[in-house]
Order: sequence, then structure tokens, then C-alpha cells
Amino acid sequence: MKSWIKRSLAGLAGAALVVGSLGACSHRMEGARWNASPEESAAMRARMVDRVSGKLDLDAAQKAKLEVLAGKLHEQRIALVGSMQNPRAEMQALVAGEKFDRTRAQSLVAEKTAALNAKSPEVVAALGDFYDSLNATQQQKVRDFLQRRGGWRRG
Repeated sequence: MKSWIKRSLAGLAGAALVVGSLGACSHRMEGARWNASPEESAAMRARMVDRVSGKLDLDAAQKAKLEVLAGKLHEQRIALVGSMQNPRAEMQALVAGEKFDRTRAQSLVAEKTAALNAKSPEVVAALGDFYDSLNATQQQKVRDFLQRRGGWRRG
């Protein structure tokens, strides 16, 4: 496997872990909707798919693969957030006593890692299917996007 693919997949896994961690802290960021309803999440995924489809000039089959990828990423995020009904209360419980609850914190990390490990093969497969369906020009646009680090939001 080429090194840039490995770095991209590692970056994707790291990004998923960060998203899960941020979701666990339950912060509401400007422009982000961490506690979105299922309908809002679906609408945001649809907008993302439409935006990427436009930037890459995707055909119907490629767009379908992108939709599968977006769905798998959403499933992984949901798995990372997991059973935490109130993430803020869960985090507050770790520091409620005189000592930091290291056992519970380690348990939370183990839960999130297990969720990441369980869903990652599906995400990697969906990402591979989508990327492999792109033509050379589209793949170059993806590589250029990754090199810029700024994303398509800027231009």
C-alpha cells in the first residue's frame, strides 16, 4: 500500500477518534452540530455529498459510493459517542472526587477504542471503494485537496 494512503487512513482514524472525543465533551462549536437530530444529520450529510459531488464532478455510481462512505462515517461517530447519554456529566464524574477517576477514564478510552476498531474496517472499505471508483483526474483533485489542508470551503 502506498505511504500516502496509509497516512490518509491513519489520519481518517485519528480524525474519527478526535470527533468522538469532542462529542464526548459535548461542546457546541460555531458551525458544527454535535447534538444534531437524525434528520439534521441526514441533511448535513446530503449537503456534504452534494458539495463533494460538485467539486469532483461525480457520476451517479460514484455519488452512491460517497453516500455509503458518509453513512459509514456517521455510523462510526455514533458508535464512538456510544451509550453516553450525557457526555458532560460523564466527564464531570471523572473529576468529581478528590482524585481523578483513572479506572473509569481508562474504561471510557477502552470503550471508544473498541468502537473505533469495530467500525474501522467498514469505513476503510467504503473509503477504498469510493476512491477506487474515481478517475485519475478526480483522484488528483482529492490529492490536491489533502495537500492544501485548507479544504474546499475556501475556494
